Amino acid sequence: MAKRPETIETTVLALELLRRIPRGRKITARELHEQLLHAGIARDLRTIQRNLEMLCDHFDIECDNRSRPYGYRWLENSNGVSLPMLTPQESLLLAMAEAHLKPILPSRLIKSMTGLFTQAQRNLHDNGPSRLEAEWPDKVRIVATSQPLLPPPIADGVFESVSEALYLNRLLRITYRNASGKESENTVMPLGLAQQGPRLYLVCRFEGYNNERSLALNRIITTSVSTFTFERPAEFNLKKYDDDGRFGFGEGHQIFLTFEIDRTAGFHLIESPLSLDQTHREIGHERLEFSATVVDSAMLKWFLAAFGEAVSNVQRQSVMEENTIE
Repeated sequence: MAKRPETIETTVLALELLRRIPRGRKITARELHEQLLHAGIARDLRTIQRNLEMLCDHFDIECDNRSRPYGYRWLENSNGVSLPMLTPQESLLLAMAEAHLKPILPSRLIKSMTGLFTQAQRNLHDNGPSRLEAEWPDKVRIVATSQPLLPPPIADGVFESVSEALYLNRLLRITYRNASGKESENTVMPLGLAQQGPRLYLVCRFEGYNNERSLALNRIITTSVSTFTFERPAEFNLKKYDDDGRFGFGEGHQIFLTFEIDRTAGFHLIESPLSLDQTHREIGHERLEFSATVVDSAMLKWFLAAFGEAVSNVQRQSVMEENTIE
């Protein structure tokens, strides 16, 4: 009986390793060790190696020992091991999460879930009862609301360091190149990560300042995660930061906006309003007038400018200012 906890731990470790060993590529013991650590399973590397040797003896797992580090994978024609862990519906949710959330998930979380993602993909693409779930990703699509753009390239290691520092609440040392090409080195407090269209932004505070800034990840040249941690500011809220229009190049200043627009160009605003307090009225048969409380920002100006001559009589009113007319 004294050995029962150790036996259970050994079994759990073996199952975790079986889940993470891939079929179409090789994985090293060190990579598996890191994945388990990210998943909160602390075992030394030698223990992992011994368990892999045991699994190779009892399962269709190949060990490529021609050079170090050794690589492990399931044999191509192997049935593997069927663990009652993921239903077809769970596999579908994981596959869609990997496709759409991977750019904004912390890299250590992605690494810890590699085995689950692999199993989900295998479940969906193997012939069996999950055929309908496997078809679902081809039946849905997130479409762009503006001209599609390709994501700008991000320097190697930048996203991993940024997400690591953000996840662990650690200070981050960066070299940043602004839009004018000027480079600077700074220590920042990472507070949030946001995806806007194809671009990723780090919301942070610079050392010595108490206001937030958004930095495009593609403009960060180098990164270094500090060993120093910090307390997240209690007053900072990423949702409020977004609601204040900061990603739309605003400063949180709200205005009461009124404008007229051709009915054909603006009818969709009745279905998808600008704000909860939006109202509208018809002006004849061809025009509509809208009123709404919105955040004043560059994005708002671009939104109105996109309608061209279809928009007229734009009025902005703030609490402290008189009406301004364009």
